[in-house]
Amino acid sequence: MSHRYLLRGTIAAAVSVMAIAGCSSDDSDDTATTGGATGASASSSTEATTNTDCGENADKATPGPVSTAPLKIGTLLPATGSLAFLGPPEFAGVKLAVQDVNTAGGVLDQPVQQIDGDSGDTTTDTANATVDRELAAGTQVIVGAASSSVSLKVIDKISNAGAVMFSPANTSDEFTCYADKGQYFRTAPADTLQAQALAQVMAEGGVQRVAILAMNDPYGTGLAKNTVSDLEAAGIPADQIKTIIYDPNAQSFNAEVDQVKNFNPDGIAVIGFEESAKIITRMNEVKIGPKDKLVFGVDGNMGNALGESVGPGILEGMKGTTPLTNVGPQFEARLKSADPALIDFNYAGESYDAVVISALAAEVAKSTNGRSIAANINAVTEGGTKCKTFQECLPLAKAGTDLDYDGVTGELAFVTAGEPSVGSYGVLEFDGSNKLITPVADYKVVKGN
Repeated sequence: MSHRYLLRGTIAAAVSVMAIAGCSSDDSDDTATTGGATGASASSSTEATTNTDCGENADKATPGPVSTAPLKIGTLLPATGSLAFLGPPEFAGVKLAVQDVNTAGGVLDQPVQQIDGDSGDTTTDTANATVDRELAAGTQVIVGAASSSVSLKVIDKISNAGAVMFSPANTSDEFTCYADKGQYFRTAPADTLQAQALAQVMAEGGVQRVAILAMNDPYGTGLAKNTVSDLEAAGIPADQIKTIIYDPNAQSFNAEVDQVKNFNPDGIAVIGFEESAKIITRMNEVKIGPKDKLVFGVDGNMGNALGESVGPGILEGMKGTTPLTNVGPQFEARLKSADPALIDFNYAGESYDAVVISALAAEVAKSTNGRSIAANINAVTEGGTKCKTFQECLPLAKAGTDLDYDGVTGELAFVTAGEPSVGSYGVLEFDGSNKLITPVADYKVVKGN
């Protein structure tokens, strides 16, 4: 998949400096860089362009028989496993969306039913058991999974059953052209977009020599590959970038961290899940942690749960990207009404929008058949009369008016492959107490062709 790296505003100057310095550096004179990002204000907003549409190769759903049964929304989200820290905001987003849909009158004048389920992770068969239970209950839409690898374990089962699979957090670009019968969708933008946002943040830090530690799964290897491409496009020579792929279930990551140390980069990206705590702890021990180098994370590890899993102050200054829209304090307060214990909001908006889009698609289809819902999902996100809530969009759907739902995560504009053509990423940073600094002040916007 081809993609271009276009930088606008303050980041352009940072990349120009980086490209010149990167071309002239060699192994003998690399020095560690410490401190914050340079060349961009804390509230900057930059845009890049990439191609994420699978075009005519994308599967398209075929409407099924009309059904007026109540819409059942199942969840396949991480209550346990390596991404359990993402579970609470995702469950809260689904719960709040179902409440809002039902308050507005439900779907086909009937309340939406929610059936919760755990996805676990790839070390268990929890996801398959959850999917079996929810499909047996007649669930037409399953929101999940969070992990790309977990989704790949069950996507065929769900699509073959004619149900919608709608992930709020899958970012692997492997799904863009997946043979899913047109039944798979996601509100999280693909890693081809996140890679550009991550590369922008690294460029703003002035990195000239980069090591990438990535977990060995579709998410890790895909995001690493795209990030390398974008860093090279920004001017960093290929011999100044080293990618190290690791087994996330390994007992020790010392060998991989030692490889990074020997490469002597000034910037290090860690693309992983909960095992990132062990990796960064080891990096700190050998003096290449966030206190010594520019260290960057991604959506799989940039959460307060990471800060609770490492020693005091180890993460200070570590930055990273995650799909995130500035949803504002009002929506966050509403999420807390659904789950008062929430401390993170990652993918809550994406989970909320997945439910609302599915409900609107059912209204447009005049049917809760899973294939009919899938056949209308893309259409309700682009090209029609704009509306921002289910309550606002519902009269349009009932009247047969073409609508364009721009949700709590902003513009969606799904492409044929059933994913956003626009990605918004928050730039997160840990403070001296290993907590993420709030509110998030810097967002990167990436638009697909």
